[in-house]
Amino acid sequence: MKESHGFRIEKVQSLATYSFLGVESRTVRTPNGDDVERIIVTHPGAVAIVPMINADIVLIEQYRASIDRVILEIPAGKLDASDVSMEAAAHRELLEETGFVTEGFTRLTSIWPTVGFSDENITIFLAEDLMPGSSAPEGAEELAAVVKRFPFSQAVEMVVRGEITDSKTIAGIMIADAHRRAP
Repeated sequence: MKESHGFRIEKVQSLATYSFLGVESRTVRTPNGDDVERIIVTHPGAVAIVPMINADIVLIEQYRASIDRVILEIPAGKLDASDVSMEAAAHRELLEETGFVTEGFTRLTSIWPTVGFSDENITIFLAEDLMPGSSAPEGAEELAAVVKRFPFSQAVEMVVRGEITDSKTIAGIMIADAHRRAP
């Protein structure tokens, strides 16, 4: 259900397009009748996967230019125009980034990681019963990424201690933990 609380988008102006991202100016009418401008980064959406092998989780240690550091993440990637479903995108990203395949996914949740300035939405899946496939990393960061395996309980502790700081990874691990604990 879309709640607006009396806000309404009056005008959208495209300012720029960079690869798969767009930048828009949106004029928003407020409940008191004022117009305010908001700059929005548009995004096609993404998938992220919590990959499990028994009681272990597979994480990617990857460089991110936006923060100029290497961080631990669950595998993820943007939706492509050729994706026939979210699950197809999840299969592609899991294989591409980890070299694993699975027969199916459990949808855990969808998150808006940066609602202050972007419409990006990430659907997070749980992948269990992983089997080896052949990885096909794309791009400099993925080629240099290191696939790591941790006990799942250790990953939860790393989130709690602030050692894992990526929002989709935190959400994925903590929701997967709740999912695994549920009767």
